[in-house]
Amino acid sequence: MALCSYTCKVNCSFQRPSIPSKVEDLKASISSALKPFSRDLVHFSIVADIPKTVKETSSKLLDAFVDFVFEFVDQPLLPSQSNFAPVEEIGEAVVVTTVEGKIPDDFPEGVYIRNGSNPLFGGLKSTKSIFGKSSHVWIEGEGMLHALHFTRQKGIGTWNIFYNNKHVQTDTFKMEIHRKKPGFLPAIEGDSPAILMAYVLNVLRFGVENKHLSNTNIFEHSKKYYSIAENHLPQEIDIYSLATLGNWNVNGAWDRPFTSHPKKAPGTSELVIMGIYPRKPYFELGVISADGKKMVHKVDLKFNRCSLCHDMGVTERYNVIMDFPLTIDINRLIRGDSLIKYDKDGYARIGVMPRYGDANSVRWFDVQPSCVFHLINCFEDNDEVVVWGCRARESVLPRPGSKDKKSKRFFKGSEETSSTKINNESLEESFFFRVCEWRLNMRTCEVKEKNVPTKFFMEFPMINEKFIGLRNKFCYLQVVDREASSISDGLVKYGGLVKLQFEEDMELIKVEYHMLPEGNFCSGTTFVPKPQGVDEDDGWLVTFIHNENTNVSHVYIVDAKNFATHPIATITLPSRVPYGFHGAFMPL
Repeated sequence: MALCSYTCKVNCSFQRPSIPSKVEDLKASISSALKPFSRDLVHFSIVADIPKTVKETSSKLLDAFVDFVFEFVDQPLLPSQSNFAPVEEIGEAVVVTTVEGKIPDDFPEGVYIRNGSNPLFGGLKSTKSIFGKSSHVWIEGEGMLHALHFTRQKGIGTWNIFYNNKHVQTDTFKMEIHRKKPGFLPAIEGDSPAILMAYVLNVLRFGVENKHLSNTNIFEHSKKYYSIAENHLPQEIDIYSLATLGNWNVNGAWDRPFTSHPKKAPGTSELVIMGIYPRKPYFELGVISADGKKMVHKVDLKFNRCSLCHDMGVTERYNVIMDFPLTIDINRLIRGDSLIKYDKDGYARIGVMPRYGDANSVRWFDVQPSCVFHLINCFEDNDEVVVWGCRARESVLPRPGSKDKKSKRFFKGSEETSSTKINNESLEESFFFRVCEWRLNMRTCEVKEKNVPTKFFMEFPMINEKFIGLRNKFCYLQVVDREASSISDGLVKYGGLVKLQFEEDMELIKVEYHMLPEGNFCSGTTFVPKPQGVDEDDGWLVTFIHNENTNVSHVYIVDAKNFATHPIATITLPSRVPYGFHGAFMPL
């Protein structure tokens, strides 16, 4: 792939079988044949304990079958997608010397770190076979951490800054590296027979249905640091070297996927988590002790579907759960439909449960169907539980070359007429996110919901984390660059930051924007509180920036109280940093 640092296209020495002319008949036959085995497919997750020699022979035969039938091909990137391409590890940490402006004297020592998708072997792959085509989507790249270490030189006060990057070495990452070529067949996006075969063959060859990504977020609990994506357990990380130390299963008490957005309960510092899975139990919630050593509460909430729930909330007394109609359904896949699908006619509800409650203690509130990936904050206001989040009317996964006709129509740049402008505005409202408030009355069961009026679409919210679960006045988000996103074929770019300020009655009273220069885009923004700060917005926003005009990456430090002004410090990085997901600042 021309835009990547290196490429890898797996070719087989055999001549692959040609695709039959009646492909749809073949797909229908396969789907029909697999229907009786749907229950077994869903429950089939561990390879049987068989003798080593038999297992090795079977593994070689399966690999030979995959090499013969499946062809891995590179997914090309457009010029506008160049900074979604992966980078290589730089090795040892590098001293950063180019700083424009001044890092404040009261900025805390610590590590600004961001997670993101960084696919192995030069980029994302698709496969072609007699079963059809399946493709990895951008969210499936292996996780890579990018970290900036801030330390003060004793006695002088001079800042020392080091940059490093490193892949998160999950179990499946090690498998792929050992093979020196792609092994896992794409099992999310594509033709249903191809995805089903990928699902089965991945389990038979590797013991798991898909790669463990660990590419979404990084969090701290009890002075330990973890990388996470919600399809597996977290990996503990050495915050200094970025080395992967191993999986965290809470001393064996948690054996399922783990949310990308765990929340610390106000007052107790317990960690509230959840895990979703496409077979029962679909949704389990857990509470981990403040010292991280034990699971103090674990419960199945008795969902009747697997909602793709990416985030959750906490208040002083409650856990807040989202059950929205973006779902994962293997039986639906077997019937020839999508594995992950947004059902615009499906139900949506928000659950409020006591911290250590069970399925029967959840108070459910029906709300308008929509797609919600991220919550901003939740808190209690007299009889009401207030939930802030980012919602869109529908959902598409971020991927280049989407097969979805509506997203394809929107993300394909075109000359705008009055009719296409109306069309595009409608599509934007469907697929881009706005800030929303839900007020859930625990006494009357009444629901009030409204969009917060803002000029731009926005996502990836953050607050001063001292206020998680408590009433707060300020939140910060990344602003969607509509024009840049429209030519990136489904991959969203963020061209600025926004600060929202609310009154005591939660009415929006002030909106401030910090827009980036043209051709510059941000990712992984986080709020860094001032160590001796008094006000909620005493602190800074720190964000990774990539300048597409110069192909140089930076880190901006923005004063949260003087938000619309120029960044107070711009740090030039020694390596390109691809766009990614969530960032955090870890004081040391």
